[in-house]
Amino acid sequence: MDNLSTSRIWTMRLMYVGLALVILFFHLLPLNTLPSRWAPPDLLIAFTFAWTLRRPDYVPVLLIAAVMLVMDFMLQRPPGLLSALVVAGVAYLRNWSAGLSDASFLGEWASVGLVLVSIMVLNRLILGLTAVEQAPLWLVLIQLVLTIVIYPLVAFISQNLLGVRKLTPADVDILGGRS
Repeated sequence: MDNLSTSRIWTMRLMYVGLALVILFFHLLPLNTLPSRWAPPDLLIAFTFAWTLRRPDYVPVLLIAAVMLVMDFMLQRPPGLLSALVVAGVAYLRNWSAGLSDASFLGEWASVGLVLVSIMVLNRLILGLTAVEQAPLWLVLIQLVLTIVIYPLVAFISQNLLGVRKLTPADVDILGGRS
């Protein structure tokens, strides 16, 4: 691996952290003081999954865990729960994408949707078992549906605007056989 590809990897890792900070900024921005009737999509999880499926070397597991843990603290969620669930989802998607690199986008979208539903169900189940106060179910379902619906746009932005593309066989040869 040459210095150019190493610097590209670190640049993209910094871009992921910067993207997370921008998303966090808009989450914390007080635009309205009244309770919301809807929940926005979880863009950070959508971007994390899109980047993981395209270039897992740009988002190592420890970076994802650290970013998600900071989000847990800043958004006053139970620390570590959503982080652990997202890391488990990323691990599943990495294993899924390793065997099906030529899968269609619909297969990718369905897998991401399945992982998002699993994360939501496990999160609510664990919070319920530990008697932690939760958001109303309809808000969580709105966020889940919006996150699944917006995933194709997130994947498009990641690939075409941010340059997070899947490695081609020629790229793998250039980078020395790594994936």
